[in-house]
Amino acid sequence: MRVEEDFDLTEYNSYRVASRCSRAWFPDTEQDLQELYSRRKDYVLIGNGYNIILADEYYSQEFVIFNGNFKKASSSADGEIVAQAGCSMDSLSELALAYSLTGLEIFYDIPSSLGGAVVMNAGASGEEIKDVLVKVRYLDLNEVTMKEIEHSDILFSYRDSLFQRSRDKVILQAWLKLQHGDKELIRAKMNTVKAKRWAKQPRDFPNAGSVFKRPKGYYVGSIVEELGLKGHSIGGAMVSEKHGGFIINHANATGRDILDLILYLQDRIRDSLDLELEIEQRIITNR
Repeated sequence: MRVEEDFDLTEYNSYRVASRCSRAWFPDTEQDLQELYSRRKDYVLIGNGYNIILADEYYSQEFVIFNGNFKKASSSADGEIVAQAGCSMDSLSELALAYSLTGLEIFYDIPSSLGGAVVMNAGASGEEIKDVLVKVRYLDLNEVTMKEIEHSDILFSYRDSLFQRSRDKVILQAWLKLQHGDKELIRAKMNTVKAKRWAKQPRDFPNAGSVFKRPKGYYVGSIVEELGLKGHSIGGAMVSEKHGGFIINHANATGRDILDLILYLQDRIRDSLDLELEIEQRIITNR
């Protein structure tokens, strides 16, 4: 198990916010995790850093990171993929393509980890990870033992799950049930998904995807554009001029710049539409 002291987190969050932590652990096995959580329970756990905001420049807390590690995956003849939590959704979509399996195309070109995708029930265009998930293996931090939970007991909802609400569980592995399909049609859908995403989203600046959950009956990007807030900046953080639902790091933004801009958008939209925007991204602060 790799361990790093005074670790630079800049490349481990997709906003590319400059931040450090006192120590970072990169577990390779379930036994590594049991060993870590037998010592203490207050680690900050992150995956590929795609849906997080590092609010502080330095964390006295120690981090457990699934990024480049814990990424074994395999496929069976019946269309099931078994993958560890550190696998990127992008790599899993490509694994599915290799076996002519359909169901993960919408995750093509998304670098978030499988563990993170399950926690937040990630998805797009009406498809979500819950649609293909069978069960999850996790570490129960209270007992420091491995357990498994079926799809029906994870209590999925829009961008939410049992794992989002219960921080005493660490996802280790997931079983995904896909369908056999035509390889060229699967590849075509993946390419279409990627092209549409690149056409709409600000891929030329660091960002962490959609900032807010979609409120019923509205599109956040459209609201932001109608209020003339695209391009508004605080410090190095800016509302994307390409898509109003995204915040980009355009000039060495700090985590606080991003949070201040989020609060500004929430206040403006509340005042204008009496609408409360709920943050989709996970804010990590010193405890």
